[in-house]
Amino acid sequence: MLYNTIMNYLNNKYDVIVVGAGHAGCEAALSCARLGLKVLLATLNIDNIALQPCNPAIGGPAKSTLVREIAALGGEMGEAADATYIQMKMLNSSKGPAVRALRAQSDKKEYSDYMRHLLEKTNNIYLRQACITDLIVKDGEITGAVDEFGIEYSVRAAVLTTGTSLAGKIFVGLKSYSAGRLGEQAAIGLSDSLRKLGINLKKLKTGTPPRVDSRTIDYSKMEIQPGDEVLNFYSFKPNRPVRKQYPCYLTRTNEETHNIIRANLDKSPMFQGLIQGVGPRYCPSIEDKVVRFHENPSHHIFIEPEGLGTYEVYIQGFSSSLPADVQIKMLRTLPGLEKAHVIKPAYAVEYDYVPAIQTTHSLMSKQVKGLFFAGQINGTSGYEEAAAQGLIAGINAFNYLNHSEMLELSRSSSYIGTLIDDLVTKDIQDPYRMLTSRSEYRLLLRQDNADERLTPIGHKIGLVDEAQFNIFKIKQENIAKEIARLKEEKVPANDDTNSILAKYGEHIDRGMKLAELLKRPNITYNIIKELHPQTQKLNISRDVYEQAEVMIKYDGYLKRQEFQVEQAGKLDKFKIPENIDYMSIEHISSETKEKLNKIRPKTLAQASRIGGVKPADISVLMVILEKHQFAIKN
Repeated sequence: MLYNTIMNYLNNKYDVIVVGAGHAGCEAALSCARLGLKVLLATLNIDNIALQPCNPAIGGPAKSTLVREIAALGGEMGEAADATYIQMKMLNSSKGPAVRALRAQSDKKEYSDYMRHLLEKTNNIYLRQACITDLIVKDGEITGAVDEFGIEYSVRAAVLTTGTSLAGKIFVGLKSYSAGRLGEQAAIGLSDSLRKLGINLKKLKTGTPPRVDSRTIDYSKMEIQPGDEVLNFYSFKPNRPVRKQYPCYLTRTNEETHNIIRANLDKSPMFQGLIQGVGPRYCPSIEDKVVRFHENPSHHIFIEPEGLGTYEVYIQGFSSSLPADVQIKMLRTLPGLEKAHVIKPAYAVEYDYVPAIQTTHSLMSKQVKGLFFAGQINGTSGYEEAAAQGLIAGINAFNYLNHSEMLELSRSSSYIGTLIDDLVTKDIQDPYRMLTSRSEYRLLLRQDNADERLTPIGHKIGLVDEAQFNIFKIKQENIAKEIARLKEEKVPANDDTNSILAKYGEHIDRGMKLAELLKRPNITYNIIKELHPQTQKLNISRDVYEQAEVMIKYDGYLKRQEFQVEQAGKLDKFKIPENIDYMSIEHISSETKEKLNKIRPKTLAQASRIGGVKPADISVLMVILEKHQFAIKN
C-alpha cells in the first residue's frame, strides 16, 4: 500500500528503467530514449556517470572493433572517445588489417562529463540517484522497480547494468568492506530480488592498479610512448576534433619487485582464499603474473595520464590486492617510481554476476520477460564489451515493448554478435574479454569496415539519421569506384617505374594493372600514388583508399572466409523448437543432454558451439530435426 501511495504522488511511470550509468547503462538509456521510450536512468552516484574506474582508455586489440561497431549502429562510445582523447594510437599498424587496433587514451573527467551532458540534454531520459533494491514481476513480466527508500517506479522493461556494484566487496590486503568501487557504495538488495525470481547468481573478481602523483615520477628513466602523427578516429562522421596529444611511458618490474611480492603473498586475499570469485584471465594482478609466469624476469608497466586537469596517473599492468604499504614498496622498485607518492591504492573487488546462459541472444532473461542484462553483470570485463551489450539491450528493450523482431547479430556479422553468442552459449567461468582470436571470421570483421557491415542496420532501427546514412552511402560508392579504377588502370614496365619499385624490393617485366600490383605484399596504396601520377591527382580520401586496398590485397582470403560463413549458415537453417525435450532423445550422451537443456540453443549452429557437444551429437540432432522426430516438453 505504501509503494502505491508514494508512486501515485510522484507519478513515477516510465517505459524502461536502466539500472546503472556506466558504459553499458549510458548506451542502453540513449538508444531507448532516441527510439522514443521514456527512460529512468538510476545510478548510485550521479557524479560517476560513464566513469572509467580502471584504465582511462577506449579501444585496443579487438575492443576497437567493438567501438567502431557501436558507432556504426548509432551508439555513442566512439563519439565520446573522439571528443575527449589525449592520445590516439593505432596498435599493430605493421600487421594485417584483422588485428590492427585503435586505442584512445582518454581524459577521464572529460569523458564522464561528455556522457553526463549528453544524457541530460537527451529528451526522454530522467536521471535519478538511487539504489534499486527490488524488481516487481507479475505473470512473468517486469512491471516495476523499487529503490532503497521504498519508492516504486512503474516500468514495462528493465535493463540491469550494475557493473561491479552488485553486492560488491573491496579487498586491500586482508581488509575488506562493502563497495562496488573505491569511494562508492555497493548495490545491496537487488541480488536477493533476482534470486527470488529464479535467476542464478555467481561471483567474479576484478581489480585495478594504484594511482600515483605524476610530480613524484622521474620520466627520464622511462621509455616514451607517443601518439600517432596521422590520426585515426572511431566515429564515421566527418570533421573529427584534432587535439594535442600527450605521451604515455613504459617502465618494467624487476627481481626486487618480484621478491617483495613473493614475500607478501600471505597478505594477499586472493592467495589466502578470501576471494571466491575468479579473476580475469587476460588481465591478471601483478602478484598473479609473478606466480604464474615465474620464469619472466620482468613485466611491462605503462604510465598513463588520467587527464589534463589532474596530476593523477594510472599504473597500467600493476593491479593488486596486496596491502597498501606493500604496494608502495613494490612501486618504488620500478625505474622512475623510486619516490612515487600513491594517491589511491590498488584494490580487488568481488561482485555478483548473472551467468549469461540464462539470457537469449537479445540479452533478455529467459525467466522474466522484459528484463535485460548488459555489461559486467553478464560476466564480461571491459568498457567496450559493456557498451556494446548496453546498446543491444537498449535496442531490444524497445523492440520488446513494441512487439518487434529482436536484434540478434550473428557471429559472421560482427564482434558484437560473437561476444553475445559466446556469453549466451558458453558457460563463462572468468570475466570475458573480447579477443580477435575469438572470432573465426576476423578478416571479415575488421574495424575499418564496421560501417559497411552495420550502418544499414543502425539506419533501419532508427539510430543512424539520414544525413549520416547518406555519408555512408557516398563512401561505399567511392570505395566501389576506386576498386574498379584500380582494376582498369595500368603502370608501364619502364625504367621510371622500376626505379621506384626497386626502392621497395620489387620489379615488373610487363605493364601491370594497379590492382594486380597492389596484391604484392611490399606494395601499398601510397606506393601506387608514387608510381601513378593520376592516382596522386585524384586525392582519394584515406578512409576510401585504405578499405579499397584491403579488399584488393586480401581478396582471396576474404572469399575463403565468405565461403566459411556460407557453410556455417547451413547449420543456422536448422531451427530447434523451443519446447524440445532433450532428455528424451536417444543416442546422445547424458552430459550432452544436460548441456543442451541448460543452454537451450535456438539453432544447430549454436548447439555446435556449446562446450562438450560433439559433432556426432549434432548429426543425431540434425537427423531428428530433418524427420521432425522430436519430443515436446509438457
